[in-house]
Amino acid sequence: MKISIFHKLAILGMLFAVFSVNAMAEPVPGYNPSEARDGITGRIIALGLEFEVNAGTNIGGAAPLPLPGEIREINSYSPNLNLQIGGTATKWFDVEKRWGAAVGIRFETKGMETKATVKNYGMEILENGKILKGNWTGKVQTKYHTQQLVVPITAVYRVNRRLKVNFGPYLSYAFDNDFDGYVSDGYLREGNPTGDKYVFEGDAMASYNFSNDLRKFQWGMQGGVSWSAYKHLLVNANLAWGCNGIFESSFKTISFKMYPIYLNVGFGYLF
Repeated sequence: MKISIFHKLAILGMLFAVFSVNAMAEPVPGYNPSEARDGITGRIIALGLEFEVNAGTNIGGAAPLPLPGEIREINSYSPNLNLQIGGTATKWFDVEKRWGAAVGIRFETKGMETKATVKNYGMEILENGKILKGNWTGKVQTKYHTQQLVVPITAVYRVNRRLKVNFGPYLSYAFDNDFDGYVSDGYLREGNPTGDKYVFEGDAMASYNFSNDLRKFQWGMQGGVSWSAYKHLLVNANLAWGCNGIFESSFKTISFKMYPIYLNVGFGYLF
Protein backbone atom coordinates (compact mmCIF):
# COMPACT_ATOMS: atom_id res chain seq x y z
CA MET A 1 0.00 0.00 0.00
CA LYS A 2 2.83 2.40 0.82
CA ILE A 3 4.37 1.88 -2.61
CA SER A 4 1.02 2.46 -4.28
CA ILE A 5 0.49 5.72 -2.39
CA PHE A 6 3.98 6.91 -3.30
CA HIS A 7 3.46 6.13 -6.97
CA LYS A 8 0.20 8.06 -7.03
CA LEU A 9 1.77 11.04 -5.30
CA ALA A 10 4.78 10.97 -7.58
CA ILE A 11 2.53 11.13 -10.64
CA LEU A 12 0.50 13.98 -9.14
CA GLY A 13 3.67 15.82 -8.19
CA MET A 14 5.16 15.50 -11.66
CA LEU A 15 1.93 16.69 -13.26
CA PHE A 16 1.90 19.63 -10.87
CA ALA A 17 5.47 20.51 -11.81
CA VAL A 18 4.71 20.31 -15.53
CA PHE A 19 1.58 22.44 -15.29
CA SER A 20 3.32 24.97 -13.03
CA VAL A 21 6.13 25.45 -15.51
CA ASN A 22 3.74 25.55 -18.48
CA ALA A 23 1.77 28.28 -16.75
CA MET A 24 4.91 30.43 -16.85
CA ALA A 25 6.08 29.20 -20.24
CA GLU A 26 6.35 32.36 -22.30
CA PRO A 27 9.33 32.86 -24.62
CA VAL A 28 12.28 34.70 -23.08
CA PRO A 29 12.45 38.37 -24.15
CA GLY A 30 15.12 38.89 -26.80
CA TYR A 31 15.05 35.27 -27.94
CA ASN A 32 15.69 34.74 -31.66
CA PRO A 33 14.15 31.46 -32.89
CA SER A 34 16.52 31.31 -35.87
CA GLU A 35 19.49 31.02 -33.51
CA ALA A 36 18.14 27.98 -31.67
CA ARG A 37 18.44 24.37 -32.63
CA ASP A 38 15.41 22.60 -34.03
CA GLY A 39 13.09 20.28 -32.13
CA ILE A 40 12.63 19.87 -28.40
CA THR A 41 15.97 21.45 -27.48
CA GLY A 42 15.15 24.62 -29.38
CA ARG A 43 11.73 24.82 -27.78
CA ILE A 44 13.20 24.43 -24.30
CA ILE A 45 15.73 27.20 -24.99
CA ALA A 46 12.95 29.41 -26.34
CA LEU A 47 10.94 29.01 -23.14
CA GLY A 48 13.93 29.71 -20.90
CA LEU A 49 13.67 26.35 -19.17
CA GLU A 50 16.30 24.28 -17.37
CA PHE A 51 15.93 20.77 -16.01
CA GLU A 52 18.01 19.18 -13.27
CA VAL A 53 18.11 15.80 -11.54
CA ASN A 54 19.73 15.70 -8.13
CA ALA A 55 20.60 13.48 -5.20
CA GLY A 56 21.98 14.09 -1.75
CA THR A 57 21.73 13.45 1.96
CA ASN A 58 19.81 15.17 4.76
CA ILE A 59 21.55 16.07 8.02
CA GLY A 60 19.53 17.40 10.92
CA GLY A 61 16.69 16.41 13.17
CA ALA A 62 13.36 17.26 14.76
CA ALA A 63 14.04 19.80 17.47
CA PRO A 64 12.10 22.01 19.90
CA LEU A 65 12.88 25.73 19.70
CA PRO A 66 14.04 26.93 22.11
CA LEU A 67 15.25 23.89 24.07
CA PRO A 68 12.62 23.38 26.82
CA GLY A 69 13.44 23.08 30.50
CA GLU A 70 12.27 19.44 30.55
CA ILE A 71 15.33 18.44 28.49
CA ARG A 72 18.28 18.73 30.87
CA GLU A 73 21.01 17.24 28.68
CA ILE A 74 21.53 15.78 25.19
CA ASN A 75 23.72 12.73 25.84
CA SER A 76 24.13 11.62 22.22
CA TYR A 77 22.88 12.39 18.71
CA SER A 78 23.08 10.50 15.41
CA PRO A 79 21.69 11.97 12.15
CA ASN A 80 21.52 8.54 10.47
CA LEU A 81 21.80 8.11 6.70
CA ASN A 82 18.98 10.10 5.08
CA LEU A 83 19.01 9.95 1.28
CA GLN A 84 17.23 12.19 -1.23
CA ILE A 85 16.61 11.98 -4.98
CA GLY A 86 14.55 14.29 -7.17
CA GLY A 87 14.33 16.76 -10.00
CA THR A 88 13.84 20.50 -10.55
CA ALA A 89 12.48 22.56 -13.45
CA THR A 90 13.50 26.24 -13.59
CA LYS A 91 11.86 28.95 -15.69
CA TRP A 92 14.08 31.98 -16.37
CA PHE A 93 12.29 35.28 -16.92
CA ASP A 94 15.02 37.15 -18.81
CA VAL A 95 17.54 36.37 -21.50
CA GLU A 96 20.46 36.83 -19.06
CA LYS A 97 18.93 34.13 -16.83
CA ARG A 98 19.20 36.35 -13.78
CA TRP A 99 15.76 35.85 -12.20
CA GLY A 100 13.63 32.73 -12.32
CA ALA A 101 11.19 30.42 -10.56
CA ALA A 102 11.63 26.73 -9.88
CA VAL A 103 9.36 23.85 -8.98
CA GLY A 104 10.71 20.49 -7.90
CA ILE A 105 9.75 17.06 -6.72
CA ARG A 106 11.87 14.85 -4.51
CA PHE A 107 11.67 11.65 -2.53
CA GLU A 108 13.60 11.80 0.71
CA THR A 109 14.13 10.30 4.12
CA LYS A 110 14.64 12.23 7.33
CA GLY A 111 15.56 10.88 10.72
CA MET A 112 17.70 10.92 13.82
CA GLU A 113 18.49 9.03 17.00
CA THR A 114 19.00 10.79 20.32
CA LYS A 115 19.65 9.99 23.96
CA ALA A 116 18.73 12.60 26.54
CA THR A 117 18.34 13.20 30.25
CA VAL A 118 14.97 14.77 31.08
CA LYS A 119 12.88 15.95 34.03
CA ASN A 120 9.06 16.01 34.15
CA TYR A 121 9.00 15.10 30.46
CA GLY A 122 5.55 14.22 29.11
CA MET A 123 5.50 10.48 28.39
CA GLU A 124 3.21 7.54 27.68
CA ILE A 125 4.92 4.17 28.17
CA LEU A 126 3.97 0.52 27.90
CA GLU A 127 4.79 -1.44 31.04
CA ASN A 128 3.74 -5.10 31.46
CA GLY A 129 0.89 -4.66 28.99
CA LYS A 130 -0.37 -1.53 30.75
CA ILE A 131 -0.19 2.01 29.38
CA LEU A 132 1.14 4.52 31.89
CA LYS A 133 0.89 8.23 31.13
CA GLY A 134 2.49 11.01 33.11
CA ASN A 135 5.77 12.83 33.71
CA TRP A 136 9.08 11.04 33.23
CA THR A 137 12.38 11.90 34.91
CA GLY A 138 15.46 9.99 33.75
CA LYS A 139 16.93 8.73 30.48
CA VAL A 140 15.07 8.79 27.15
CA GLN A 141 16.19 7.25 23.86
CA THR A 142 14.33 8.36 20.72
CA LYS A 143 14.37 7.20 17.10
CA TYR A 144 12.66 9.35 14.46
CA HIS A 145 12.32 8.29 10.82
CA THR A 146 10.10 9.52 7.99
CA GLN A 147 9.86 8.99 4.23
CA GLN A 148 8.35 11.89 2.34
CA LEU A 149 7.41 13.22 -1.07
CA VAL A 150 8.32 16.92 -1.18
CA VAL A 151 7.34 19.67 -3.65
CA PRO A 152 9.39 22.90 -3.27
CA ILE A 153 8.39 26.09 -5.12
CA THR A 154 11.17 28.69 -5.02
CA ALA A 155 12.36 31.97 -6.47
CA VAL A 156 15.82 31.71 -8.07
CA TYR A 157 18.48 34.42 -8.47
CA ARG A 158 21.72 33.92 -10.39
CA VAL A 159 24.54 35.76 -8.61
CA ASN A 160 27.13 35.05 -11.29
CA ARG A 161 27.96 32.51 -13.96
CA ARG A 162 28.54 29.73 -11.43
CA LEU A 163 26.45 30.61 -8.39
CA LYS A 164 22.67 30.84 -7.92
CA VAL A 165 20.51 31.04 -4.80
CA ASN A 166 16.92 29.99 -4.12
CA PHE A 167 14.26 30.61 -1.50
CA GLY A 168 10.62 29.65 -1.09
CA PRO A 169 8.07 27.31 0.52
CA TYR A 170 7.77 23.55 0.31
CA LEU A 171 4.92 21.09 0.84
CA SER A 172 5.44 17.47 1.87
CA TYR A 173 3.47 14.28 2.39
CA ALA A 174 4.83 11.52 4.64
CA PHE A 175 3.88 8.01 3.60
CA ASP A 176 5.94 6.32 6.32
CA ASN A 177 6.40 7.70 9.85
CA ASP A 178 8.14 6.34 12.95
CA PHE A 179 8.76 7.96 16.33
CA ASP A 180 9.54 5.52 19.11
CA GLY A 181 12.06 4.57 21.75
CA TYR A 182 12.37 3.64 25.39
CA VAL A 183 12.94 5.11 28.83
CA SER A 184 15.29 3.86 31.55
CA ASP A 185 17.18 4.76 34.73
CA GLY A 186 14.46 6.98 36.18
CA TYR A 187 10.84 7.14 37.28
CA LEU A 188 7.38 8.05 36.00
CA ARG A 189 4.85 10.07 37.98
CA GLU A 190 1.48 8.91 36.70
CA GLY A 191 -0.95 11.65 35.69
CA ASN A 192 1.05 14.62 37.03
CA PRO A 193 4.37 15.44 38.75
CA THR A 194 2.96 14.34 42.15
CA GLY A 195 1.14 11.17 41.02
CA ASP A 196 1.98 7.52 41.74
CA LYS A 197 5.67 6.78 41.22
CA TYR A 198 6.95 3.95 38.98
CA VAL A 199 10.70 3.43 39.27
CA PHE A 200 12.96 1.87 36.59
CA GLU A 201 16.45 0.98 37.82
CA GLY A 202 19.36 -1.04 36.49
CA ASP A 203 18.44 -2.80 33.25
CA ALA A 204 14.73 -2.05 33.59
CA MET A 205 13.20 -0.06 30.74
CA ALA A 206 9.85 0.64 29.09
CA SER A 207 8.99 1.39 25.48
CA TYR A 208 6.91 4.12 23.88
CA ASN A 209 5.61 4.69 20.36
CA PHE A 210 4.16 7.96 19.03
CA SER A 211 4.32 7.03 15.33
CA ASN A 212 0.55 7.29 14.81
CA ASP A 213 0.59 10.86 16.15
CA LEU A 214 2.99 12.21 13.49
CA ARG A 215 1.64 14.51 10.78
CA LYS A 216 1.18 13.27 7.23
CA PHE A 217 1.27 16.75 5.70
CA GLN A 218 3.93 19.32 6.52
CA TRP A 219 5.04 22.64 5.11
CA GLY A 220 8.00 24.90 5.61
CA MET A 221 10.57 27.17 4.00
CA GLN A 222 13.63 26.24 1.98
CA GLY A 223 16.69 28.29 1.05
CA GLY A 224 19.98 27.35 -0.50
CA VAL A 225 22.74 27.71 -3.05
CA SER A 226 23.79 25.87 -6.19
CA TRP A 227 27.33 26.05 -7.57
CA SER A 228 28.24 24.99 -11.11
CA ALA A 229 31.38 22.91 -10.73
CA TYR A 230 31.33 22.01 -14.44
CA LYS A 231 29.03 22.64 -17.37
CA HIS A 232 26.50 20.02 -16.28
CA LEU A 233 27.60 19.19 -12.71
CA LEU A 234 26.11 21.14 -9.80
CA VAL A 235 26.93 21.12 -6.09
CA ASN A 236 23.82 21.92 -4.03
CA ALA A 237 23.18 22.88 -0.41
CA ASN A 238 19.68 23.66 0.90
CA LEU A 239 18.32 24.28 4.39
CA ALA A 240 14.71 23.15 4.93
CA TRP A 241 12.94 24.44 8.04
CA GLY A 242 9.52 23.06 8.94
CA CYS A 243 6.92 25.64 9.97
CA ASN A 244 4.53 23.21 11.65
CA GLY A 245 5.55 20.62 14.23
CA ILE A 246 6.02 16.97 13.35
CA PHE A 247 3.11 15.93 15.61
CA GLU A 248 -0.60 16.46 15.04
CA SER A 249 -2.05 19.41 16.95
CA SER A 250 -4.24 16.99 18.94
CA PHE A 251 -1.16 15.25 20.38
CA LYS A 252 -0.56 16.58 23.89
CA THR A 253 1.70 14.01 25.55
CA ILE A 254 4.86 15.94 24.63
CA SER A 255 4.10 19.50 25.72
CA PHE A 256 6.33 21.31 23.18
CA LYS A 257 6.47 21.38 19.39
CA MET A 258 9.30 19.69 17.49
CA TYR A 259 10.25 21.19 14.11
CA PRO A 260 12.03 19.31 11.30
CA ILE A 261 15.24 21.21 10.47
CA TYR A 262 17.50 19.62 7.86
CA LEU A 263 20.47 20.62 5.72
CA ASN A 264 20.56 18.84 2.37
CA VAL A 265 23.93 18.52 0.64
CA GLY A 266 24.32 16.83 -2.73
CA PHE A 267 24.94 16.95 -6.45
CA GLY A 268 22.85 17.68 -9.51
CA TYR A 269 23.06 17.10 -13.25
CA LEU A 270 21.88 20.01 -15.42
CA PHE A 271 20.51 19.08 -18.85
